[in-house]
Amino acid sequence: MRVLALDTSTEYLSLALLIDGEILVRETQAGQSHSELTLPMLEVLLVEAGVRLRSLDGVAFGQGPGSFTGIRIACGIAQGLAFGADLPLVGVPTLLALAAQSEHPRVIACIDARMREVYHAAYQRNGEDWTEIHAPGLYSAQAVPALIGQDWHGIGSGFKVADGALRLQYADHLGAVWDERYPHAREIAQLGAQRLAQGQGVPAWDAAPLYIRDKVALKTSER
Repeated sequence: MRVLALDTSTEYLSLALLIDGEILVRETQAGQSHSELTLPMLEVLLVEAGVRLRSLDGVAFGQGPGSFTGIRIACGIAQGLAFGADLPLVGVPTLLALAAQSEHPRVIACIDARMREVYHAAYQRNGEDWTEIHAPGLYSAQAVPALIGQDWHGIGSGFKVADGALRLQYADHLGAVWDERYPHAREIAQLGAQRLAQGQGVPAWDAAPLYIRDKVALKTSER
């Protein structure tokens, strides 16, 4: 399986090229420059790998949740690439890709959503299969869903929100916490390849970002 993947859901930009089990990656802290950096980095990645876009089996992108602008950029670029090369496209939830960085069987994945809120999901792994315990949602850092059991692994920038409120909320459930991790195209490529192999790829025009938040900023009166 040969899959190109990209993620621009946070301030980080990552690209990955999965070729028959081997993965090449490029990443940078892009800030607000995802739209300017993604295509030039992508071109370099393809040239260095010696592959043409049309020779791939599909394109995968981090569909969200995350930055509104970021996930729109990822979806738009992925649609353009897939349409131009006549390739199937698959969106991968960013929180699932974040959870996949952990080898623990039970993972809480959280991204800082700003305004003292987090994008949150909880998953359980069985081999290469993942079960949603809590689907991706937007919560106040002090009002995340309850969990059952112990030895959960926390991962993502959401664990730093509101002075680490999630650590307190899940104090009886958490083992290790990696709060410096972000969604990455590496896991999006791997998960995307699985979905493409299962026939879950769609035409470019049918792909869409996964939006959760309806509101992106507080009014002056609400600050």
